[in-house]
Amino acid sequence: MPADAQGPGSGEEHRLLGEIPLFSGLASEALTAIEQHSAIRSFRRNTVVIERGDESTSLYAVVAGRLKVSVADNHGKEVILNTLGPGDYFGELALLSGTPRTASVTTLEDARLLVVSKAGFLECLRGHPEIGLALIRGLVERVAQLTEQVSRLALGDVYSRVRETLTEHAVEEDGRLATGRFTQSEIAQMVGSSREMVSRIFKDLREGGYISVDDKRVVILKKLPPRW
Repeated sequence: MPADAQGPGSGEEHRLLGEIPLFSGLASEALTAIEQHSAIRSFRRNTVVIERGDESTSLYAVVAGRLKVSVADNHGKEVILNTLGPGDYFGELALLSGTPRTASVTTLEDARLLVVSKAGFLECLRGHPEIGLALIRGLVERVAQLTEQVSRLALGDVYSRVRETLTEHAVEEDGRLATGRFTQSEIAQMVGSSREMVSRIFKDLREGGYISVDDKRVVILKKLPPRW
């Protein structure tokens, strides 16, 4: 359950909505309409925000924190499909189709989410068709990202998937390139491999002076080699 919730009308939602890529190009009137049906909620680390198979009730946008999108089999084996940070959103597909959630979303650290109810979002769509166009553009980007992800999993070896994952998640921070906080198990789940294989790759990259690990953040010290 969320640690706390801040209802509509606080004024903060309008500013936050404009900073989310999905809504950033919308006119003020459309943002106000969405704001009237939204609330900001806080979730503690390791909280399941939505679970695969859940009924579709809300669209979520990340204000702060990191989350993982994952699926798991009946034996507990988990694959991380994506990680989310500020500006990202999830839940839009299930809202439109009415089908159950296709993946679970769990907080990797304390997070704040802007939540828009399903009924409210559909009402906004009817009154502001431009919201639908923005959603379509977002869906097209999602399809392109999914195609790229499937290509990596199908055609790349484990090292190339690790290399691309680290590069993709690295941002400049205090004059260095560093990822967010990931355990080796989480990276293994992201690339579809075992923790032992990822551990061996990390060991070789550290010994080669390519990376260091600082508080679960992978610091890229120099360009990662194309092959391992």
